[in-house]
Amino acid sequence: MIKRIIATEKALAVLSQLQAKHGSLMVYQSGGCCEGSAPLCLPQGELFIGDNDICLGSLLNQQIPFYIGKAQFEYWQYTQLILDVIDGNNGTFSLEQADNLCFVTRSRLFTDEELTQLEPLQTIIS
Repeated sequence: MIKRIIATEKALAVLSQLQAKHGSLMVYQSGGCCEGSAPLCLPQGELFIGDNDICLGSLLNQQIPFYIGKAQFEYWQYTQLILDVIDGNNGTFSLEQADNLCFVTRSRLFTDEELTQLEPLQTIIS
């Protein structure tokens, strides 16, 4: 199965450090407003996930769910999202900001063959 969300080694290392410091985490791909379209890393449960959100998959050995809003997913459904991290501060409320880092989302289009092999979307368990 082809994953809809993956992360670079550097992003996985930062997620691991943040998890050790803050406990269970989640990532939400923001779709606009104050946060722009930045991925937000938050303590699990700090952001309400509802019917208009989709879980694309999980990172760090299935420990950290990655969510996106349905409207944002409509634009990116044919792309694999790649969570990465860069130096700097983009002014979000994401946990990595305290270390002068910021997560970014990169993407690439799925091939026609990959589209037939996509990992199914995960259901949200409340």
